Amino acid sequence: MKTMELVLLLIFFPVTLSVKHSLTYLLTESSGLQTFPEYVDVAVVDEVQAGCYDSNSKTAEPKQDWAKKLIKDHPQQLEFYSQICVSLHVTLKTDLVNLEQYLNQTGDVHILQVMVGCEWDDKTEEVIGFAQTGYDGEDFLSFDLKTLTWNAAKPQAVIIKHKWDREAASIFIKNILTNICPQWLKMSLDYGKSSLLRTDLPSVFLLQKTPSSQVSCFATGFYPHRADMFWRKDGEELHEERGEILPNHDGSFQMSVDLNVSSVSPDDWKKYECVFQLSGQKDDVITKLDKAVIRTNWEILTDMTIPIIAVVALAVILIAAAGFMFYKKKRATNNITELSEQLNPEA
Repeated sequence: MKTMELVLLLIFFPVTLSVKHSLTYLLTESSGLQTFPEYVDVAVVDEVQAGCYDSNSKTAEPKQDWAKKLIKDHPQQLEFYSQICVSLHVTLKTDLVNLEQYLNQTGDVHILQVMVGCEWDDKTEEVIGFAQTGYDGEDFLSFDLKTLTWNAAKPQAVIIKHKWDREAASIFIKNILTNICPQWLKMSLDYGKSSLLRTDLPSVFLLQKTPSSQVSCFATGFYPHRADMFWRKDGEELHEERGEILPNHDGSFQMSVDLNVSSVSPDDWKKYECVFQLSGQKDDVITKLDKAVIRTNWEILTDMTIPIIAVVALAVILIAAAGFMFYKKKRATNNITELSEQLNPEA
């Protein structure tokens, strides 16, 4: 009876999976670069660039049609964003100069990066704010929302940590991360829902370079970017190396996961399957490990390839013969000009 009740419950009240959305600002303050703006700020919604600002143009520019519509309807958003960028540029430039002097690194190229934003769960309404910095490509500082202080990732970051903790901006940062950021994120999702809230399942292929190399399960064309992919054997997940999620030129994404098949016996191939999971989707995309569907850049000789090889071989022989005749002809005369006239009668 309980089983029947559960089935009816699932039919009339289907399970809806939550989806997490994010708004991230990527800030870069640099010194020593002549062809790059000192300050660049890029706004990203669910891994899609929504807008940007740089210290050369001093103008915030929306990058998507929906972002342009949002700014048109809410011009105060653009004004507030621009003011924040100007203020952050001044602050980060001062911090970068102080840091270079403290580390005795003046005169070289150095980069201070900040990643700040929020993540919102559309079902639970949970909001997670984050702010972290990097210096010359390494982790530097991270903001703790519980203690409202900055944590130094290395000793060199302590001087900036103390400075930022003393500036009493923690409450403002918390408000940005947990209040303003989620509001802007939800507004962006509302204006860009036709593209940002779409769901595109991937095309999945099995790829292999050589008969002895690993098999790569490659998924491309999916959206959003929140996805997972792994190999499974007899229903048990295998912890194989998975590549990072990369963007395609059309705004979709791609990823891959490899499987070492060198030790897999032919009888065990049918036990393996590649599993792709997209955030918010209940059903997985499953691809069975099958030699018949693997795409390769090597080819087993067949009745069709033998004539092709014969033609190629004949062409090589003819080219070699022509080269030999030319060699003999060149040896037969020492007059280079006459030979040139023979080869190029129109010259």
